[in-house]
Amino acid sequence: MTGLDCGRKSLIIRESKMKIRGFVLTFFLLGFAFVPSRLWALPPPPPSFSPTLISPKAGQVVHPGETIKVEWRTLLSDRFRWPTYCEIELWLSLDGGTTYVRPITPSMDPNTAFFYWTVPNTPTHSAMLDIRFGCEPFYPETYNSQTGSPFVIANAVGN
Repeated sequence: MTGLDCGRKSLIIRESKMKIRGFVLTFFLLGFAFVPSRLWALPPPPPSFSPTLISPKAGQVVHPGETIKVEWRTLLSDRFRWPTYCEIELWLSLDGGTTYVRPITPSMDPNTAFFYWTVPNTPTHSAMLDIRFGCEPFYPETYNSQTGSPFVIANAVGN
């Protein structure tokens, strides 16, 4: 066999391998064309999460170092099963809701309805909470500022 014949045979083998790879890829992609679209779609959006703060109440005075029960309710049934990627967090504002710079909880299950919070030594007459809900990465976080429930963090005793 001459060098020319070996080169030609090698070229034919490479072309055959490329055709097989192309066939396999085409077959693979066609297989996905018949997969139900619900497997490719985003999960359905969660229902609207609109919490209402129960405690602390509007105008309530809390004191640094005090442990209080922060509680809220939602309009959804307690039996609703949130997807595992959904979560809530509570954030504190010290300026009446203009800015929320301090989270006061870790990420929690959306079925959580209260937690115990140790009040920080950050005196203000316009403390407010924001209950944030999100199902990231699919649905962005929503803010639920509790504007109807501003409360007071008193000065620490002796200040």
